Amino acid sequence: QVQLVESGGGLVQAGDSLRLSCKASGRSVSSEGVTWYRQAPGKERVFVAVLGHLGTTLYGDSVKGRFTISRDHATNTVNLQMNNLKPADTAIYYCNLDVYWGQGTRVTVSS
Repeated sequence: QVQLVESGGGLVQAGDSLRLSCKASGRSVSSEGVTWYRQAPGKERVFVAVLGHLGTTLYGDSVKGRFTISRDHATNTVNLQMNNLKPADTAIYYCNLDVYWGQGTRVTVSS
């Protein structure tokens, strides 16, 4: 059974940082790509960042230069380091591996 569990969300002020984690079980993040998406209130879910199984990364334009996606092989986790957060980053953040999704973690950035 494959499970993805996100954690690390919270309420922060603009300019602060947060690190989200997506812990996988049942599949290895070392051999598969993992993608972060986010869904703001009343909006569609959109792409944030992806880490391919060979280590390549790609970021959405709105987070480029502020967010960093990385992998921890030891814990089978993919992290999303988010710096210089803005109110526009407020959303529920989801991780995705193949057809599997986590339950999401909420990030709220106050101005």
